This record gives sequence, structure tokens and C-alpha cells, in this order.
Amino acid sequence: MDIPEWLNIILRSVILVFVLFLLTKWLGKKQLSQLSFFEYIAGITIGSIAAEISTGLETNFLHGLYSMLVWTAIPFFAGLLAIKSKKARDFIEGKETVVIKDGKIQEENLTKQKYTVEELLHLLRKKNAFQVSDVEFAVLEANGDLNVLLKKEKQPVTPQDLKLETAPVKVPETVILEGQVMDSALASCGLTREWLDAELQKLGIALDNVFIGQVDAYGQFTADLYDDKIQLPKPQEKPLLLSALKKCQADFESFSLATENEEAKQMYHQHSKKLADMIKKTEYLLVN
Repeated sequence: MDIPEWLNIILRSVILVFVLFLLTKWLGKKQLSQLSFFEYIAGITIGSIAAEISTGLETNFLHGLYSMLVWTAIPFFAGLLAIKSKKARDFIEGKETVVIKDGKIQEENLTKQKYTVEELLHLLRKKNAFQVSDVEFAVLEANGDLNVLLKKEKQPVTPQDLKLETAPVKVPETVILEGQVMDSALASCGLTREWLDAELQKLGIALDNVFIGQVDAYGQFTADLYDDKIQLPKPQEKPLLLSALKKCQADFESFSLATENEEAKQMYHQHSKKLADMIKKTEYLLVN
């Protein structure tokens, strides 16, 4: 009994979906932007072959599969060769090219890569570099990405530049998602549902109106609501803590000036100085 053409096409397509999936898994996990020219061409060809043998009923199905296997094997073994040999890797995947050095565009290198100045400026803007003279070094990678190093005086100031100590930052935990409490995330923060209920009461919102609720590394709860017209008050825990620390420091200084006991005066003054140093180091963490 002959199989109807429509059923034949469906069966071929289903088989090819699984074959393409397996072949793609075999080639690896590279993103599209990371593919070499060789891998990109092979991918297009494999897709074209799959489309042809999926609908081309007059062609031999196995012959099409053989062709797909060949086109998959070539880039696979080329990738293995590239891992073993630097020369092979440079030939197959290409080499990085310096396009800006010391704030000067390397016109010859740019021309070799067939890039225009407008295209280079576009890539620079995507890296938040709007002026060529601000760039110390720019490299066009083999996959087409542009990596930019700004001149030292143009780089953003970091806590390290200011010689400030910073606390390690942890990923915020999502404890409410679409009105549902995420108990595992809440437990990983060492918090309870009672604590969460209290936080919701502080903000005056209902659980089922919370689209997403998160707890940051400092145990501060923030929420995004379904109803965007509701304005939530800003968290006050950190500003209140900063205010309390400053009040304690001022009190110690006041006690130091008020007492006539030299030993007590020194003690108050030392504690006031320690608190002032602590406030200086942590203020940037508590102002937001």
C-alpha cells in the first residue's frame, strides 16, 4: 500500500527535526554570533538539504541524510583541528583585528575587514563610546564583536579607585512570582511567610496584586505590581539605619564635650571617631 504524499512529507519532516536536533547537539553550543564563516555556511547548507529532502518526494531520502551527515562532519572535524592547531584555528575561525589604537583608527586594518567608518562608529556607540579619541584600544573579534577599552581618564570611577571597601553582591531572590509565594527562595534567604506578610502590610498591598517580589542581598523587599497606578513608598530601612548611626555618633561627640571626666571624655571621643569612620565606609550602601 502506497503512503499518501501528505503523510510521507509529515513523516520525513518529523524524522528530519530529530536528525537536525542531534546534528546540532553534536556540533556544540555556539551562539549564532560566535559561529565561524565555515560553520555558518555549513548550517545554511544543512538547512537547505533538510528542506529539500523533507518535501522533495522524488529524491532518495537516504542520499539526503548522507549529505547532511557529510556537511555536519566537516565543520565538526574542522573544529577539532582548530583546537589542536593555532594556525588551523586562525585560518578557519579568523583572527582578531585592532581597529583603534591610542585613540587613532587603524584605517588599513579597517579596510582589510571591509568595514566602513560609519559601521565602526555604530559598533562603538553600542559600547557607550561616542568619541574615537576616548578609546585606548578597540579590537574587532573573529566573530564580528567589537571590544573596547576606554582611556583611563574616561573610564567610570569604581569603588577600588576611591579605595572603598565593598560588600559582596548576591543575586536578588524572587520570593513572589505572579501572586504566588516562592517558598524555596524565601527559605534560601532565611525568611518566613510571616516576615513576607509583614512586609506586604508595610507597603499596604495584597499578595495577589504582586507581579514579582524580590529580596536583595541586604534583606530589603521590593515589589512590582499588576496595577502600575499604585505608587509604592520607597524602602526606608537603610536610610533609617544611616540616620540612627549618625545620631549615635553625634551623641558620643556631645557626651565627650559635656563631661569633665577626662577618662570618659576620651572614651566618648574614641567611640565617636570609630562610628564616623564606619559611617564614611558604609554611607554609599545606605543612601539608596
